[in-house]
Amino acid sequence: MPIVPSSYTPKPIFKNGHFATVYSAKLRPVPKIAQYRERILLDDSDFLDVDFSFAENKTSKIAIILHGLEGNAQRRYMRGQAKNLTTNGWDAAAVNFRGCSGEPNELFASYNAGKTDDLQAVVDFILKKGKYDTISLIGFSLGGNLMLKYLGERDIFPKEIDRAVAISTPLNLKGTLESLSNFDNWIYKTSFLHNLKKKLKTKVKQFPEK
Repeated sequence: MPIVPSSYTPKPIFKNGHFATVYSAKLRPVPKIAQYRERILLDDSDFLDVDFSFAENKTSKIAIILHGLEGNAQRRYMRGQAKNLTTNGWDAAAVNFRGCSGEPNELFASYNAGKTDDLQAVVDFILKKGKYDTISLIGFSLGGNLMLKYLGERDIFPKEIDRAVAISTPLNLKGTLESLSNFDNWIYKTSFLHNLKKKLKTKVKQFPEK
């Protein structure tokens, strides 16, 4: 994998990775942007909710944004990315993975980093609108892993997809899981487990037989 040098120099306090992470997730002002939700009905009887934001002027370009583990389209980084896109003449489609839109999904199975068929469903849904000739993909963390897998496992994908950006993406999921067990990562592990346990309790009520 090529290492591309960066000219970006963070301000001193943001050189601390933990502060930069917590600030972005919890302290950064929430970007103001309008979102319009549409639901995609999937072939397996489940659904995906996608929150669209639109540029001021009509455009034929759209970016699909994928969130990280236990995220959603309302997270600060997702809204901030959507705002940046719409300000620069792009529409944005912020995807909520299964069970992440504020409503439990219909099936026992939830989202994971390997469900590239869900990303394909979003791409197909956007193509059916017939108004976009350029589609870009932006994936954060787990969403970046899913996006790269989607691109890597397909010899042919829609010609409209012209670029993709993966941000803070764990390329080795097993190694990332093991790193979460380190003491200096306890705050992230605790947060993830808190959310995942709540979802597990919901699944128990939905599917007691399982």
